[in-house]
Amino acid sequence: MKVAIYGRSFEDSFSSYVQELFDILNSFGWAITVYEPYSAYLYPRLNLSNNISTYKKHHEINNDVDLMISIGGDGTFLETIHLVKNSGIPILGVNAGRLGFLASTQKEDIAAVLNDIKNKQYRLQTRSLIKLNDNDDLFEGENFALNELTVHKKDSSSMITIHTYIDNLYLNSYWADGLIISTPTGSTAYSLSCGGPILVPGATDFVITPIAPHNLNVRPIVVPDSRTIKLKIEGRSKEFLCSMDSRSVSIDSSHEIVITKADFKINIIQTESQNFLNTIRNKMMWGLDRRN
Repeated sequence: MKVAIYGRSFEDSFSSYVQELFDILNSFGWAITVYEPYSAYLYPRLNLSNNISTYKKHHEINNDVDLMISIGGDGTFLETIHLVKNSGIPILGVNAGRLGFLASTQKEDIAAVLNDIKNKQYRLQTRSLIKLNDNDDLFEGENFALNELTVHKKDSSSMITIHTYIDNLYLNSYWADGLIISTPTGSTAYSLSCGGPILVPGATDFVITPIAPHNLNVRPIVVPDSRTIKLKIEGRSKEFLCSMDSRSVSIDSSHEIVITKADFKINIIQTESQNFLNTIRNKMMWGLDRRN
């Protein structure tokens, strides 16, 4: 078994838990490879063995790694998607942040979860991704996202107009600060904060959610992810922003945004005690009522 590690900086109080993770992996006899910049961060802070290798690119782990462990918050987890890509390598998210919706393994549970993985007492949950079909290669080949694609105004000027089509059929012209096209995974992220519905993992849909629309009768809409969504943007400003998860680029009104479902999925490891419904109740306080 070979494990790849990816992460960001963490507070000193979290060091002992990261040390525990490496110690457990070593006790299993599993080979470890660490993202090179993260390795440089870890060595002065932890007691690590010298037989740990490093990697920097997707192709270095594509056919050589059985498990990816992300150490950080949900933002860190999203970054691992661009290392794993279409390899099918399952991802375990260890939460070193606050909410930890995708990075659902808490620091106190590291040992138990790793033992469950060793004993094959886990399941893989597949998550669909969204793809930008773009001839201009705006995201330099990284034109996919786990959460959402968003178009929004670039500055504090007036709202923009987003003409939206589904399979070339006109849906609506949104007069708003922007528009979110989210996956089921992204339905609990930016889309949710703008009033969008929650979709359970495995749903085969996109959610189209306007950001601060200037119409009382405009609401989010759910469409099958087998459809193609096309956006045309106009406004007083010459430039707008197009974002995929946490990455943003500038575009102008000549860009036509064409969105489809990506042709691959991401595998997320969940143990018996971890599931989506528990997460939305416990971390997002879904249905919280003091009468219960």
